[in-house]
Amino acid sequence: MSAISPVYGLGLAGVLFVLGLLGVLARRNLIFILASIEVMLNAAGLAFIAAGARFGQADGQVMFLFILAMAAAEVAVGLALALRIRRRFHTLDVDDLRKLRD
Repeated sequence: MSAISPVYGLGLAGVLFVLGLLGVLARRNLIFILASIEVMLNAAGLAFIAAGARFGQADGQVMFLFILAMAAAEVAVGLALALRIRRRFHTLDVDDLRKLRD
């Protein structure tokens, strides 16, 4: 069984990152924005794994563990904030929340 080239892993990571970025820029619901940020973090982790595999080092896997911990913290804090915003303002639409500032 042959190994997959790291170029394909980095290419997939780039595509996933761009899709996550488009999701952040295009969506207006806070939950979808948080999900898009998760996709971007996973793309960064995949890039570290592919680069680590290219050089035969475990550094990429260690960095991926840090990214997973950061993603878990982001989910916990983000969902807690989303619940609080939903209870107070009765919406998760980012545009409506910007209008409340004025």
